Amino acid sequence: MKPFDYKRAASAEDAIGAAASGATIIAGGTNLLDLMKLEVMAPETLVDINRLDLGQITVSGDGLRIGALVTNSDLAADKTVRRDYPVLAKALLAGASGQLRNKATTGGNLLQRTRCYYFYDTAMSCNKRDPGSGCAAMEGFNRIHAILGASDHCIATHPSDMAVAMLALKAVVEIEGKDGARNVPLDDFYRLPGDTPQHETILKPGELITAVMLPAPVASTQIYRKVRDRASYAFALVSVAAVIGMEDGKITHAALAFGGLAPRPWRNDALDRALVGAEPSAALFEKAADILLEDATGHGGNDFKIPLARRTLIAVLEEATK
Repeated sequence: MKPFDYKRAASAEDAIGAAASGATIIAGGTNLLDLMKLEVMAPETLVDINRLDLGQITVSGDGLRIGALVTNSDLAADKTVRRDYPVLAKALLAGASGQLRNKATTGGNLLQRTRCYYFYDTAMSCNKRDPGSGCAAMEGFNRIHAILGASDHCIATHPSDMAVAMLALKAVVEIEGKDGARNVPLDDFYRLPGDTPQHETILKPGELITAVMLPAPVASTQIYRKVRDRASYAFALVSVAAVIGMEDGKITHAALAFGGLAPRPWRNDALDRALVGAEPSAALFEKAADILLEDATGHGGNDFKIPLARRTLIAVLEEATK
């Protein structure tokens, strides 16, 4: 690990100013410190924001406001989350170990970096870590890599479980920066790699996530299903977050999001639209899978994800519409 300066922010303005000058923000540090140890990231200055007043979960209108410093453990255990947004609690408990959940924060979870082997290995080419160097995963061991939304420059996947559930819940990210505050739907927060995979979100230099807002809960069955290589601490090969409302034998609300398939938490509005108003059936669920996987492309080692995603989606829809 390279030497760095360490500062504590006394206010959001303090943190924003430091970040705008090139400092890197740290909260739980569960991802950042690993990257620093491997010299994948080598910030000159860290700004600790743990003393900021961003650690509360509060009712906001008909919805919920989750401070950026709320830990994953506290969020998963919150009574309102467990009652009204159970898909979020389930996703959080499916991610990481108990010790990591005790440290990992809401804002940091949204910003965690890919777990691509080649991103972590500085001896290998990686356009995300070293733009223009190439993507070793293309011809390498790409079992965990993307089948949707990737590009010739990067096929890495986003690792968050929490973000997948929040995407299905249509969360909004609250951001503050030198130019003021703005609210960004989570669906617009992430960027696809294109030819600039090093740019992962729409955050501007110096901007700080202060909270995530969830809209009013919907009467629904909520499911989070995660397929992984082992039952304990492992990242998703395929995950599905589903929020499905039913009335009189028809689907009245459908919001699905997917993990393990793309460089960002993945949604497909056409899939949701195809489900709403329809009666559940095997044919409908096959159609939904066709829509999801229409543009799916395997890269050899991850070809299995295409049929796996189909089976997982259909199983989740069958369970949610019983």
